[in-house]
Amino acid sequence: MNVVLAKTETARAPSDLFAMARDRLPGAGKVASARQQAFAAYERAGLPHRRIEDWKYTDLRVLMREVLPLAAAPDATALKRAAAALKLHAIEGVRRLVLVDGVFASDLSDLGKPGKGLGLRTLREVLDGSDTALQAQLLTPETSDSMVALNSAVMTDGVVIEVADGAVLTQPLHVIHIASGGAPSSMFTRSLLKLGKGAGVTLVESYIAADGARAYQVHDSLVVAIGDNARLDHVRLTEDGREAFNISSAVVSLGAHAHYNSFGMNTGSLVSRYQAVIAFAGEGSRVETNGVNLLNGRQHADTTLFLDHAVPNCSSREIFRAVVDDRGHSVFQGRIIVRPKAQKTDAKMMTRALLLSDEAEADNKPELEIFADDVTCGHGATTGALDESLLFYLRARGLSEKEAQALLVQAFVGEAIEAIANDALRELAISAAQRWLAARG
Repeated sequence: MNVVLAKTETARAPSDLFAMARDRLPGAGKVASARQQAFAAYERAGLPHRRIEDWKYTDLRVLMREVLPLAAAPDATALKRAAAALKLHAIEGVRRLVLVDGVFASDLSDLGKPGKGLGLRTLREVLDGSDTALQAQLLTPETSDSMVALNSAVMTDGVVIEVADGAVLTQPLHVIHIASGGAPSSMFTRSLLKLGKGAGVTLVESYIAADGARAYQVHDSLVVAIGDNARLDHVRLTEDGREAFNISSAVVSLGAHAHYNSFGMNTGSLVSRYQAVIAFAGEGSRVETNGVNLLNGRQHADTTLFLDHAVPNCSSREIFRAVVDDRGHSVFQGRIIVRPKAQKTDAKMMTRALLLSDEAEADNKPELEIFADDVTCGHGATTGALDESLLFYLRARGLSEKEAQALLVQAFVGEAIEAIANDALRELAISAAQRWLAARG
């Protein structure tokens, strides 16, 4: 492991975390009972470690050591710092939904008339309310993964988005998680997105920090249900502070003839882990999931994807790129399972890593498990350095070494970025990559 943190003499007992947070958590009755069961599951397992196969490259017992206390609800000072950070990450033409220190901030969000076919609520409203069907969906993620179980136990707020049958929203929804820069603490959020039959929406998620925010932990979870013939375009931009930890998960299910297109870019956080489970529940559906890690210093970023082809005539494409400088460490784990009934599956996965220094590290682990005989599947992985002959060619035409490297890196990550359907969001990702390259000096 590249990242080494100083060990504290004593770590906080997990039970203390839950006990201190309990009075601030929404939901009673079955919700409170589900929280208790989820926390018991977390206590039994503890932080994931390298002896767990899915976590072998990201040992949180070494990297994170302990879970920080729940962040305090943001006060006026925290909201002011968050508003300043928001200005630097504003996107034109989107509906903004803001969470500050894990709590929905209505004053910083766009809560005007949602428009026909769009329903917006906070997680707190739903868990405190009487909509048992929505509550059940929010509590759906199983608890075999201890970090998902912890999120289920301590989730404090989030957004619940419902798009009605046939509603195709032209305005993207932008969920922004902001760390305000208070005392070292944890944020636990969970959001739900439900797309009705034939619906369509673009969802953008951003993780950012106010000026001065240092050590903090983001624990986020997203539950997505995509109805028959619906389409979701999903963009994740992780630009947390350089001392932050971001442990996020997503559970996505697709109905028949649905389309899920996702892209994630990570340029922030000291340690990050994004894990997604994508399940095909209806025939004729399609998934494209693409990602880019741009890492330097001692950053550690882990992307772990599991695609479950359970029904026939579905297709999936995964393209992942990592560019690693200094002593950074990129991890990609992609597993595709094709179950016996999933005939005519077309699934392909490709991951490539580019190492810009001798101490940079990349672990790529693509996997295929095929239990059907009439399928088209494949995967591949490569790791290497920049092509010296191409560098020489560019330098011979007057480019500096850094300029030549930047040009080749942009071309390398371009295939993944081009998968973003929205032109403005594609340009946003390109700009983030260019800022990372410029910061290399």
